[in-house]
Amino acid sequence: MDAFIATFTSPGPELFQLGPFALRWYGLLIAIAVLIGLNLSSRLARKRGLEPGLISDLLPILVLTAVVGARIYYVAFEWRNYSGDNFWSSINIFGLAIPIPSAVEIWGGGIAIHGALLAGTLAVLIFCRWRRQAFWDVLDVLVPSIALGQAIGRWGNFFNNEAFGVPIKGDLAWKLFIPFVNRPLNYANNEFFHPTFLYESIWNLLVFTLLIVLFQRSNKGLLKLPAGALSCIYLITYSLGRVWIEALRTDPLCLGALPPSCEGGLRIAQLMSLAMMAVGGFGLWWLYGRKRKLPDPGRPRSFA
Repeated sequence: MDAFIATFTSPGPELFQLGPFALRWYGLLIAIAVLIGLNLSSRLARKRGLEPGLISDLLPILVLTAVVGARIYYVAFEWRNYSGDNFWSSINIFGLAIPIPSAVEIWGGGIAIHGALLAGTLAVLIFCRWRRQAFWDVLDVLVPSIALGQAIGRWGNFFNNEAFGVPIKGDLAWKLFIPFVNRPLNYANNEFFHPTFLYESIWNLLVFTLLIVLFQRSNKGLLKLPAGALSCIYLITYSLGRVWIEALRTDPLCLGALPPSCEGGLRIAQLMSLAMMAVGGFGLWWLYGRKRKLPDPGRPRSFA
């Protein structure tokens, strides 16, 4: 039976290295996701009748803000690993060790999607107010690209040997090999783990497919999809998957406890996912239950 088991083994985080500079798989995957997202969201924006070039103008701000937000969010909940004796690290440039705060070593992994979503949403809000654009229309053309980008980006966790699940018990048709150096201490004797990166990648791909189908049907007049509905559906569907996948993770961000089990505490991603589901559910109720438009924070009201 072992011959039929699909075993995932990472070749390592670096694609290639040239002198002091290295191209990492994670960075390459993010770049690919951004380029695909730019093309996709630009097309959806044209179908929504948004201003030409709007997504191209927004994207650099959105990407930078999301990456910074993702890192700040992660470091805030993992501060024990970046404070005290671990505060300083170094980067080697042409044989010279340059000291830097370890918190900025984003190339070594350690970002959180919820931080990216919070910071990115704030960036979109500020951008829409500046450009006087409809916030929900802009967000609706972005969320399919976000879901697809998450599906692509999760493979960065595979190459980094991070964000994996608990050890596999019994027979399973797939398994992920994790090198000894990347295993939690209490799982040091286990070699194979649940490939949660794969679970979430597949889930996000399904979410992306759903969002695109709904958008296309709405664009053809086959479905009533008010501004903001697609964003609310993304919040609910992505979070539904994240809740159960997060329960398998051995490196969750914890509140009041420590990984891998967060025993006696809370898994932050599950808490955030439940909050996002509540927000998305309330938004859909507002749109379809009360039959009212969502308030547009991108266009401040004018007072007489």
